[in-house]
Amino acid sequence: MPPLIDFKDIQEKLSTQFRPWQRSFQFWVRAADIYTGYKVFQLRVSLVKDVEKQEAMWERQHEFAADKIYAMCSDLGGFFLKIAQIIGKPDLAPEAWVRRLVTLCDRAPATPFDTVKLVLEKELGRSIEDIFERFDMEPLGSASIAQVHRARLKGDKRDIVVKVQHPGIQDLMITDIHNLQAFALYMQKTDIKFDLYSVTKEMEKQIGYEFDFKREANAMERIRQFLYENNKASPVVVPRVVLKDMVSRRALVMEYIDGIPILNLGDEIAQRGINPGGKIAAAAKQNILKSLTLAYGQMILKSGFFHADPHPGNILICKGSKVALLDYGQVKDLPDKLRLGYANLVLAIADRDPVRAAESYRELGIDTVSKCKNEQQELLRLAETMFDTKLPPGVSMLQPFSEDSSIKKISVEAFPEELFSVLRTVHLLRGLSVGLGINYSCAEQWRPIAEEALYHAGRLKDTDLKTKSRRRRFFRRFL
Repeated sequence: MPPLIDFKDIQEKLSTQFRPWQRSFQFWVRAADIYTGYKVFQLRVSLVKDVEKQEAMWERQHEFAADKIYAMCSDLGGFFLKIAQIIGKPDLAPEAWVRRLVTLCDRAPATPFDTVKLVLEKELGRSIEDIFERFDMEPLGSASIAQVHRARLKGDKRDIVVKVQHPGIQDLMITDIHNLQAFALYMQKTDIKFDLYSVTKEMEKQIGYEFDFKREANAMERIRQFLYENNKASPVVVPRVVLKDMVSRRALVMEYIDGIPILNLGDEIAQRGINPGGKIAAAAKQNILKSLTLAYGQMILKSGFFHADPHPGNILICKGSKVALLDYGQVKDLPDKLRLGYANLVLAIADRDPVRAAESYRELGIDTVSKCKNEQQELLRLAETMFDTKLPPGVSMLQPFSEDSSIKKISVEAFPEELFSVLRTVHLLRGLSVGLGINYSCAEQWRPIAEEALYHAGRLKDTDLKTKSRRRRFFRRFL
């Protein structure tokens, strides 16, 4: 008797095979709708002469587009949740976009517990009941690649966190980023004079690393050790790996950090009866930002190996305004040439030195083409826009693609892929500073660390150091 045909199995295989095509179709339909909506609107608004009416029209258009962008990122999930994290920042995106997209941090659909159980038992080689005294079925949070559960190991009284990868997510995210690369190529040829394709290639490389939790565990331990060895007290809390035999490619067990998400900081301050605009709240926010700035300055400029994903969903605020930095899936090991080249650019921005900025561009391999008269000044402005957190006086949101912006005046023909992680990190720090209501320059704060890095590399002499006394004040203030 011939075997019966399993129609359900055939249906599941066909669904899996065609899922990337369906996903690509959904992306292009929605992206084209949003893009053409803005292009048509630009024609309409150009016919209106009243500035106030134009601003009101732009606000309505941004709100209309924000709903569509939110729906696309929320419905598709996967890599588009990361896109929401990148563009949904108060210093870069329109306010209407930020209000909608900021709610997508750690809001990915959760994998059902039965599936989580199967993944864990396969990865760890034992049943959940044999390993854990308690395992919360509801996740603490679910992000684009994985979700985390609170649990407790047998024979231990401490809570731990178990990170579990969503099954099948790697293929979907690779499909997403390939679609984005095609869109980036189109945009850089039509609207944006920036090497977006190289940026998306680096994103593809970094995302590929995130699917290996063994790599993440090693990165977390390396950064934790570096920060604790280079400071009297580490500026940020880095979770420990609980047991090395409980780390696999798709599962990771680490210590539980008690804290509140930085997005909930305002509510927490209000609940404690503290005036959000008062001195106590301001001091707490400054301490949070200083801790993050010091940690990142040391990681990027001193080590070159750094956590490259400081979006709000990865930052917890613990007792005493202590900052915990979570999720080490995206880390970057910057080659010394780029690390020192960026240190030189930091000094150029801190000193507002256009000549040094132009030299740093060449050293970093950033190729630009310009036809404007004051090219060196525009290059410096572009460096500040890309690699500093400070906003110009009276500006609460950058307009990087406005007609007056440096990106419109200077075409970035080539941008080194490996530098994208630094660019993204600085922009995320700027978004945090704007969200906390603090306008500051990370380049100025990092100046002594940059000088130290260049000095140890033999590129600065004692007579070149401008911030010896400033360095002592800087480290005394932070350590």
